Amino acid sequence: MKKLIAALCFVFAVSPLALAQDKAKDTGKKAAPAAEKAAKKGAPKKEPTEKQKAQQQKMKDCSKQASEKKLKGDERKKFMSTCMKG
Repeated sequence: MKKLIAALCFVFAVSPLALAQDKAKDTGKKAAPAAEKAAKKGAPKKEPTEKQKAQQQKMKDCSKQASEKKLKGDERKKFMSTCMKG
């Protein structure tokens, strides 16, 4: 009887570890280490395209304008949305 109780205690103690491993597999944790390995091997960094550079510059400009107007929260989101569209 003592062996049965000890075995059950062991199973209950180890089961959270098994569940934690399953969650790590589901969340896609394997993608990040592969990218880190590529970066460590000296793979050249991908340069943004002209379109991406223009988008980034527009984002910086809109953000600067929103900061100058001291916008926060929903007002800032709304301003940034309209600024980025037009």
